[in-house]
Amino acid sequence: MVFYMDALILAGGENKRLPVIKSFIKIHDRKLIDTNIELLKTLFKRVLISTNSPELFFYLETPMVGDIIEYKGPMTGIFTALSLPDVSEIFVTACDMPFINGILIQYIVGHWDNRFDAAVPLFNKKPQPLFGIYSKKIANDMEQSIKNEKRSLRDFLKKVDVLYIPEEEVRRIDPEGRSFVNINTMEDLNRETGEVKC
Repeated sequence: MVFYMDALILAGGENKRLPVIKSFIKIHDRKLIDTNIELLKTLFKRVLISTNSPELFFYLETPMVGDIIEYKGPMTGIFTALSLPDVSEIFVTACDMPFINGILIQYIVGHWDNRFDAAVPLFNKKPQPLFGIYSKKIANDMEQSIKNEKRSLRDFLKKVDVLYIPEEEVRRIDPEGRSFVNINTMEDLNRETGEVKC
């Protein structure tokens, strides 16, 4: 099934603790972004990359969006995508998440109700904001929050109407929450994969 919704991969980030760009970390000799785009393209009508360095990703032949306001961070990338005229809602994930689960994505999107502002899974009793859906309805609020330097997605979600995907449903599909693992350091990479390649 291909969902009539766009997906967004956040490929920004300052990358201070890794010797390479996060998107280009290799697991089983494949770049993370290559693997994730391949999966997302089987599920969504269009996949977008959020980046301010488009030259790095031309080889993927995938549409890209650059931040329309100067503040850095994932909220800015999401806001920019929601500002596109033909985007009404978007599924968001990040480039440094190696184990995103396609079945869990299908579950979240399949339960999406556009009366809500966002849909986010719960794991370890916490929202997982970089693996969910955001509606265009909150774009203005998101812009204001960014400009007010309140850029925590978890804090932002407390102020909008969120469809939280129950943890028991998440664990039924992804028992260990591997979809929410992200790689920030070489230690993370070695611990999660047993690999140290970049």
